[in-house]
Amino acid sequence: MEMWAIWLIVAGILLVLEMMTMTFYLLWLCIGALVAVVVAWVAPEAYFWQVALGCLVAVVLTVFTKPLSRKFRKAKGFKDIGTELVGKQGVVVEPIEPGQYGIVKVGGDSWSAKASVPIGRDEKVRVLARSSTIIEVERWEELT
Repeated sequence: MEMWAIWLIVAGILLVLEMMTMTFYLLWLCIGALVAVVVAWVAPEAYFWQVALGCLVAVVLTVFTKPLSRKFRKAKGFKDIGTELVGKQGVVVEPIEPGQYGIVKVGGDSWSAKASVPIGRDEKVRVLARSSTIIEVERWEELT
């Protein structure tokens, strides 16, 4: 298999993982892998340069976009939906078992959810915390 094809597969996997986590860290690695694809296509035997330029691009993107994203988050009117979820009521769509994820609908959005106790379908829950794309919930009655 050609090296550019391997880099392209790596970039695709990183892009899919980025879409699942929404952190932007894997996106920069994906772009670095795409740079390695170009280098591998132009110079198939230059393995060092494929890795070096891919890593350099990923590091530069990470370093320079951090202050930009920080500035964006502090901008007037920016709302992080994750912090707004905490304390809200949701309804379990797929049952939740300890150590496994279920699905909870909060407002119009569905979230992967975890809980410390089993919670059945159609039960009301309160959102305790959010990390990336997963929320932590408990039964609504436990706090009222």
